[in-house]
Amino acid sequence: MTQDYPNEAPLSGMGEPPLEIVRSKSGAWLHQFANPGRFQRFVQPIIPWLSGVALVLTVVGLVWGFYFAPPDWQQGVTARIMDVHVPAAWVAMNGYAALAICSLLSIVWRHPLADIAAREIGPVGAGFTALCLITGSLWGRPDWGTYWVWDARLTSVLILLFLYLGHIALLRAFDNPQHGYRAAAILGLVGAINLPIIVFSVYWWNSLHQGNSISLTGPSKIYITMLLPLLVCTVAFYLAFLAMVLARISSFIMETKARSLLLAAAEGGRS
Repeated sequence: MTQDYPNEAPLSGMGEPPLEIVRSKSGAWLHQFANPGRFQRFVQPIIPWLSGVALVLTVVGLVWGFYFAPPDWQQGVTARIMDVHVPAAWVAMNGYAALAICSLLSIVWRHPLADIAAREIGPVGAGFTALCLITGSLWGRPDWGTYWVWDARLTSVLILLFLYLGHIALLRAFDNPQHGYRAAAILGLVGAINLPIIVFSVYWWNSLHQGNSISLTGPSKIYITMLLPLLVCTVAFYLAFLAMVLARISSFIMETKARSLLLAAAEGGRS
């Protein structure tokens, strides 16, 4: 059962960003889910479904890719780690793109949920980026003879991890939380320039990392029996990312509301 909140009631406490309906001529349509009750009613029923489907698809994709898909003709069974590495890389990059969009909404339209969404995307995106780097190192060890090289693709993905961690740190670096949200939003926007660098690094510089094997505009270089489990894992990772972010946002809203109610009760008891 989702708790209903008053339509105009701010959900602010302990210096957190206010969640209230912001009425403005510019971008007013963006605030339809700014009310906490409306947002909770929308996301809470779908979070279990997203989580369940993500779990099932992850198991199916990994079992399919690791046990039934054929080994690569050059890299052998080690190439099967791509079913984790590649989806994690895609989710890490697109997760930061979502963080940058939230930062834009925060700076330009002052959307009440944008700062909170960016706040909760950060740790999840950092986790997927770390997973990408770890699996990439394990994948590269048999072929490169080392777990790490200062390659353009690897270095730019490492910078992506630092951008996520920097965003998380900036949110907590100021006594006034609003200053932290503004600084983190600026970093989120500026850091987006790293995304095309990651994508095109294998073409702009000499790189040990292989080029893109999957293309949306032409034939893919990966055989269909390996491509299908990879796509299943990709869908699973995206759903898992979305489920975790929505769950974190929902939890943050409930925590902040509870904190506000406790603070109001304490102030009422003193008066």
